[in-house]
Amino acid sequence: MNKVILMGRLTRDPETRYTQTNNTLVSSFSLAINRRFAKPGEERQADFINIVAWSKLGEFCSKYFKKGQQVGVIGRIQTRTWDDDQGAKHYVTEVVAEEAYFADSKREAEVNANTFENTFGNTMPGNMGSDFEVSSNDDLPF
Repeated sequence: MNKVILMGRLTRDPETRYTQTNNTLVSSFSLAINRRFAKPGEERQADFINIVAWSKLGEFCSKYFKKGQQVGVIGRIQTRTWDDDQGAKHYVTEVVAEEAYFADSKREAEVNANTFENTFGNTMPGNMGSDFEVSSNDDLPF
């Protein structure tokens, strides 16, 4: 089984391009993921993981993900190799995203929502066309 679940912060805005063969959109970005533990007195360390998202998911990531946002990604690890023009062989390991989510805290999400609304209007992804709203005064059965 090859399944990866990651949560981290984008180190840069996603970079989008199209394949030469069939013009498929591909978006790539990197996540900084804090390691769970640090030795006493040492700075916390992070791993930097390259992510690739294809087609509709890639379009979503390129449109809504920005540097510094905390996001969750579910996907699979993929390795590939290629030879450059000088004949040198290159190896890369990356995560191919199958799902991607916003993972900021509520306060950070509100700040990001204000930025989003100023840029794109009133509709947030996931709420498009939805009239459903829960206020803190509603009695919920759960």
